[in-house]
Amino acid sequence: MSVLKEGDKAPDFNVPASNGQTISLKSLKGKKVVLYFYPKDDTPGCTVEACGFRDQIKKIEAEGAVVLGVSPDAVDSHHEFISKFKLPFMLLSDTEKQMCRDYGVWVEKSMYGKKYMGVARTTFIIGKSGNVEKIFEKVKPEGHSDEVWACLKDIE
Repeated sequence: MSVLKEGDKAPDFNVPASNGQTISLKSLKGKKVVLYFYPKDDTPGCTVEACGFRDQIKKIEAEGAVVLGVSPDAVDSHHEFISKFKLPFMLLSDTEKQMCRDYGVWVEKSMYGKKYMGVARTTFIIGKSGNVEKIFEKVKPEGHSDEVWACLKDIE
């Protein structure tokens, strides 16, 4: 699925964030970044995944990492999602889907025999050096934040 491999340099990005700023990977240099791509705000699986990261945020931050959620939703949608579930991390708005393409997660999907393009639920852990240290593909939302947290301990 992902064109990126562990060890590759993570593609830079420059996208609007829910905090009103434009966020780039360069601006996060020196930090571990948990970059999780999800299909849509306020849908069942995406909510489970986001709330998992919310509930683990202190442990994740204790490992020197920041959590960033990415979807094609607009910033306004992200604001509602954050407010409704009290999410303590930024959500990035990739309405042009360029970031999704760069990370190889904008893929053809199929539901009820109908094909469409969408986001493959994928998480990248980017080390302080800016390299992709770990890729979780075909993420199951339930318990995902636990496996990410466990993995962060071994990443610089």
